[in-house]
Amino acid sequence: MKTYTFDSLVIGTGAAGYNAACRLNQLGRNTAIITEATGCGTSRNTGSDKQTYYKLGLGGDIPDSIRNMAQNLFSSGSVDGDNALCEAALSVRSFMNLCELGVAFPVNRYGEYVGYKTDHDPYARATSAGPLTSKFMTEALEKQADRLGIRVFSGYLATDILLHEKSVCGILCIEKQSGEFVSFKCPDIILCTGGPAGIYADSVFPECHTGTTSLALCAGAKAQNLTEWQYGLASVNPRWNVSGTYMQVLPRFVSVDENGTEHEFLTDYFDDAYKALSTVFLKGYQWPFDSKKVLDGSSVIDLLVFRECVLKSRKVYLDFTKNPFDLSQIEYGNLSDEACEYLSKAEACFGRPIDRLEKMNLPAIELYKSKGVDISKDYLEIALCAQHNNGGIAVDMWWQTSVKGLFAAGECAGTHGVARPGGSALNAGQVGSLRAAQYISRHPNPPPRDEIFYSELTKAVANKNSEIDRILKGNYNIDVLIKSAQRKMSDCAAAIRVKTQMETALEDTKSELFSLADKAQISDKSQIYMYYKLKDILITQCAVLTAMINYAETADGTRGSSLYYSKSGRLRDGLEEIFRFVPEKGNTRGKIQETVLNNSEFVCRWRNVRPIPDSDDFFENVWKSYRENENIY
Repeated sequence: MKTYTFDSLVIGTGAAGYNAACRLNQLGRNTAIITEATGCGTSRNTGSDKQTYYKLGLGGDIPDSIRNMAQNLFSSGSVDGDNALCEAALSVRSFMNLCELGVAFPVNRYGEYVGYKTDHDPYARATSAGPLTSKFMTEALEKQADRLGIRVFSGYLATDILLHEKSVCGILCIEKQSGEFVSFKCPDIILCTGGPAGIYADSVFPECHTGTTSLALCAGAKAQNLTEWQYGLASVNPRWNVSGTYMQVLPRFVSVDENGTEHEFLTDYFDDAYKALSTVFLKGYQWPFDSKKVLDGSSVIDLLVFRECVLKSRKVYLDFTKNPFDLSQIEYGNLSDEACEYLSKAEACFGRPIDRLEKMNLPAIELYKSKGVDISKDYLEIALCAQHNNGGIAVDMWWQTSVKGLFAAGECAGTHGVARPGGSALNAGQVGSLRAAQYISRHPNPPPRDEIFYSELTKAVANKNSEIDRILKGNYNIDVLIKSAQRKMSDCAAAIRVKTQMETALEDTKSELFSLADKAQISDKSQIYMYYKLKDILITQCAVLTAMINYAETADGTRGSSLYYSKSGRLRDGLEEIFRFVPEKGNTRGKIQETVLNNSEFVCRWRNVRPIPDSDDFFENVWKSYRENENIY
């Protein structure tokens, strides 16, 4: 087979991946990128009403500091303090790098990067280059990688990290089109493969992005906070968040049953139409599902959508063509003060939802038109979808995993905790990839000897060939198996979690994994990579389900963007029993749950968070240590 040798490798061509490769190249490392496809990934193919980048305040007269920002990130809960401090300290350097590369973040006439407040943000640190901020970042960083001459191997699925004595010595890939093996010999790898997007059916992750979390898990890397996700309402086709003005223009919520009968289902719960509309408006601000906003807040809208989709097996739509509840004209003074004031200032107290959206945010309509949906005429199908994994692979302060030579940056690194400030993920990906590159350049692992590399490679290929011989049976069924696995996960282990259901799902998933090579079928070698994507999904589901079950057994109460059912819990009037839960007590936010593969089974343990480090900020001491490279790397 073809074998390539590099000093270091990056897996993934999102914003974190390109930045990692550029930084390694600039620091003198012979680096290449491996990717399934350069056009894929969440960074390039996702956005929102106003996609946010979170960094230190750089405008106005509100004082800010690195320590304040670190404390705000740390207070999200279940966050390690050294990661939080690094993300704060390097936020300006990373942000300015993007600005210099051409990402058009807005400034005022004096050059200030004026910000706004995002969720969980006590300062106005947020900024945006528009609804496609991460796409612009990825494109700018890709151009930089091209200028630097960084080689990109596109069309390769990484299947095995090769290890010798628990240290990285290379990686085995499958060339997707041919099904042939290709190997890479290197001692340092940075994973920038995004979150485990493929494990859910109801997902706003782009379809071309599934993640490769099991790559690290099967190499023995620890994961952390796998229970912590962000869920929210999103359109199904195309996959896009329906946050911000999509909710604030007060659309109609409609479900359709198997007979084609429409139900404007918010009336099943709300007795007062204007209370319903005010709650929908608030959903625009409070887009992510939040367990704290269920008993008295906008997250009840999420539960009502889940009830229609999952419990009643109906399809749910937003209708922008008519006012809700057969209202020919909305009496805006009957809305909550917040909703009435906002719509009045926007001069949008008139017409239908589509008219108000055209007035307030015309690009929001044009965005869907560019994706083949005209919401001025057509219903928009939605669901309660997985949007971001706040957990992931555990990393230290240099974004190195528990496996020597293996680093993780971007969403695949689990640095965010329970309730991150909106937009902090984009900053974390840039900071984490920079930190990993800095450490590798200062502490490069020695290249593996040929005999060691080829010994590990031979064993990995032999295992793969044994599997492939069993699945080449002539009738392709991988897509069906993937959809079945994803549907099960969305129904019982997403925003609503019942321990007994998750236990059944885990046993089913283990059974599927155990018999996978006998059950899965492909018809030619170009489909081999899909088998390994299915296997990645099942392995990752086992890890996530194990973590969720362990949380249910360990923690007293729910937290974050999910509800754990408890028969002794509280229930908002008018909701089904499955939505009964014990509100969070906050006693787990100083802990981090770790999940690791041990003798073919995932096991969990809890540890205390690492605190925010105290440091000696006396300049002469720092300067001396920096010059002499003492305790810096």
